[in-house]
Amino acid sequence: MNIKFGYTGFFFGILAAGFGLLESCQSYNTLNGYKGKPFTDSVYNAGAQSLPGKLQCEYYDLGGEGIAYHDADSINSGSGALNPADGTYLNQFRMNEPVDISYTKFREMPIDNSPYNFVETEKNQLYVGWTKPGEWLKYTVNVVEEGSYQLGIMFTSNKNGKISISVNDIDATGLLLIPSTFVEADTVPWRQWHHWNRIDSISSLKLKKGLQTITLHTVEVGDMNYDYLEFTLLK
Repeated sequence: MNIKFGYTGFFFGILAAGFGLLESCQSYNTLNGYKGKPFTDSVYNAGAQSLPGKLQCEYYDLGGEGIAYHDADSINSGSGALNPADGTYLNQFRMNEPVDISYTKFREMPIDNSPYNFVETEKNQLYVGWTKPGEWLKYTVNVVEEGSYQLGIMFTSNKNGKISISVNDIDATGLLLIPSTFVEADTVPWRQWHHWNRIDSISSLKLKKGLQTITLHTVEVGDMNYDYLEFTLLK
């Protein structure tokens, strides 16, 4: 009897593992042959970002131009340029890729810590900037719970730009207005790109459980900085 129960337990263990593998394969199949991979480096090694939660925009997938992103030019205007290649992680973050990335700077001469912010931002927070119409960024995400999600964004917008969000390469939101954060009272011209704001709900969308791809499209105007998208499960 003991041997019989042992084999039975072993059988059901193998069966459960098989179902787990099948579920994982089905999740990967939802990516439709997508060749990009979740971003990891020496600092960030969590892989696919989990939802609900914040989707950090600088952690777009690995895979290169036309797979994980599309950028209007071949130059990273932030990492290694505006932020010189000096061996530091923040200044050199993904500097060999054309997606333009910088980070929030708190200085005595205020940059991202100015009184013209609509909300407070974090110091040394990486973000995607210098955005142009037609550019896009793709993220492999792990959706922990299926359901309807509220979409929020942390951003700056020199003008009234528009974005859209795709899920598994299918438009999920239509055009979304990202309102201008221009402040006339700020007389420092370049700082108009550093007035941070957050919108808790710019749209809602449905997500299935498991691995998905989320694509952030810059559709109209550009001149926006993206810190993060936030996905909040609606009960």
